Amino acid sequence: MRRADEAPSTDSVVERMTAEVDAWVCSTPLRGLVARFGGTWPDGDLTELLRFLDDFSAAHWDFRGGRERPDAREPDLDAGTVELVHAAAAALGLVRPVPPARPAYAHLVVLGGLAHACLRRVAYAARLLDGGLGVTGEVAVLGSFRPLSDREHRMLAEAGVPDCVTEVDALDAAVRLAFGLSAPAVEDGVDADHPHHSWSSRTYLPAGLPPVRVLAAPSSEPHRRRAHTADTQRFWAGHVRLAPDDAVLLVTAPIYVPFQHCDALRTLAVPYGCGIDTVGVDPDLVDLDRLPEPTLSPGRYLQEIRSAIRSMRALHQELTAG
Repeated sequence: MRRADEAPSTDSVVERMTAEVDAWVCSTPLRGLVARFGGTWPDGDLTELLRFLDDFSAAHWDFRGGRERPDAREPDLDAGTVELVHAAAAALGLVRPVPPARPAYAHLVVLGGLAHACLRRVAYAARLLDGGLGVTGEVAVLGSFRPLSDREHRMLAEAGVPDCVTEVDALDAAVRLAFGLSAPAVEDGVDADHPHHSWSSRTYLPAGLPPVRVLAAPSSEPHRRRAHTADTQRFWAGHVRLAPDDAVLLVTAPIYVPFQHCDALRTLAVPYGCGIDTVGVDPDLVDLDRLPEPTLSPGRYLQEIRSAIRSMRALHQELTAG
């Protein structure tokens, strides 16, 4: 599920996305995982299958319980199940990074995350540009005003990046570090005295490269939660005036590619008609001595397989709503 092809019609786009969701959720690796955890594959159409997988994964693969990802518990699995989980995660696209499918894009979008992930993803984007990836529009680095944890503060200090308070601060510091810049050329935003209502935009102009914008959006449900990835993607799309013939490359971590790709299809490709490719950071192109990768456990993989299922269900609901 990693395409940025221009489609000839809305009907063909819906059919293609639906077929890709169907192929992923009906795949042999996912069927094997469900069977391993005691499930019986249901009859019914794709809508019913996605409902079943959402409910099943909530019962068996949700180790967060509403907590942030680093606070999720790790399940006690036998050796055979651990092996099956790792094999399934690889087959489902959560392990191995792949290079961008195209030599050039209209926009390159870096998704935020935990502090070290912010540094790794921005560094990888800079390496892609250094390697000749073409970007005709801008590099958009999307984050939020989520406060950093004590653990993240320690990790940033060890990496030589102090004095960050929020996720978007870490992304801004990562841009300055990766592109060798000291200050933005343009700053904009609204400080509403509450992070759920506020937004900020800082645009850097690195020599010989496209503009780099660091953006944090307001929440679409400010009385309930902070802005999430979909809020920031929609906010960015409105700012950049995303066009139907634009091809967009998203950068995240390999483990999040299926889930965040489907989220981007739902929030960007469906309403704007643009093409989306999503890639994970290639560790061979980032200095992991300075920015070490976290250990990815079987529980983490199962959790993000669940995230992908939920994202695909939301995408399918969007596609069938009309």
